[in-house]
Amino acid sequence: MPHVTVNGARLWYEVRGEGEPILLHHGYTASRVNWMPVAERLQSRYRVILMECRGTGESEHTRDGYTLEQYAADVIGVADHVGLEKFTYAGHSMGGGIGYVLALTYPMRLERLILMASIPSDGLPGGATAPEQPTAKDHDVMLARYRAGRLHPEIETDAWYEDRIRHITSVSNGHYVGGSKAMRDLHVGDRLKEITIPTLILSGAADGLLPANLQDFSRLPNATLHVFSRVGHEVAVQEPDGVARAIADFMEHGVVTAKTQQQKLIAAGLAPRPAT
Repeated sequence: MPHVTVNGARLWYEVRGEGEPILLHHGYTASRVNWMPVAERLQSRYRVILMECRGTGESEHTRDGYTLEQYAADVIGVADHVGLEKFTYAGHSMGGGIGYVLALTYPMRLERLILMASIPSDGLPGGATAPEQPTAKDHDVMLARYRAGRLHPEIETDAWYEDRIRHITSVSNGHYVGGSKAMRDLHVGDRLKEITIPTLILSGAADGLLPANLQDFSRLPNATLHVFSRVGHEVAVQEPDGVARAIADFMEHGVVTAKTQQQKLIAAGLAPRPAT
C-alpha cells in the first residue's frame, strides 16, 4: 500500500478510480474501513482518495501533531502529493471537524464539503481530561455494547465488531488523547456563515449527534441535508448504497433547497423577485 511523508508523518493513502476527485477521511478511532463500502461504490464514477490520519491504521504513530489543524494540514499534504488543486472533501465524525477547519483555513482548495455524522462545530461536550484508552482487557465490555446497539446485523457482524475493537485498541496514545481534546476544543460555530462552499450534511436518525448536525445545517449558508432512518453513527457502513447515491447526487446537482428552487423560478420569470 502507498505511503507519503507529509508534515513529518508517514501517512497511508490510496487512490481508486478516475474522474472528479473526492477525498474521504475517517473519524476519531476509525480507519479507511469505515468509508470502504462507499468508496467501492463511488470508484467507478470518481477518483476516490482514501487516507488514514497520523496515529491510526497504517499511518505513522508520531510523537505529536494530534490537533484538527494538523490533521487538516495533512489532508492538504496528501492532496498535494496526488496532484489535487481542488477537490471534494468528505469527513466522517472527527473527519467532519477536520472539514470545518479545512473550509475555514483552505477554502480555495475545496470544491465541495461533505460532513457525515460530524462532530459539532462547537466541539464535543466533556471535561478537560482525556479519556483512558481502551485495551485488550476492555474487549468483552466493548463487544457487549456494540451488540446491544446493533442496527443491521447482516452488516455489523461479530467479525466486523472484532476488527473495530482491534483498531480502537491499536491507535496511538497521542492520537487517542490529542484527538479527543481537539474535538472538545473545536469552537467555530460563530464562523459557519463564512463557509460558502457547497456543503452536504449526512446524518443518521439514530445518531446522538443528529441534533448538533441539524443545528449546524441551519447555520451554514449554502448547505443541504440528508438524514437516513434506522442508521446510527456508522452511516457509511450501515447505509452504503444510500450514502453513495446521496454523494453522487450532490456531486451532480449541488445544493438543492427550497431557496435554490425559488431562485430558479425567479430566474425563469415564474415568481416575483423579493422586495428590496
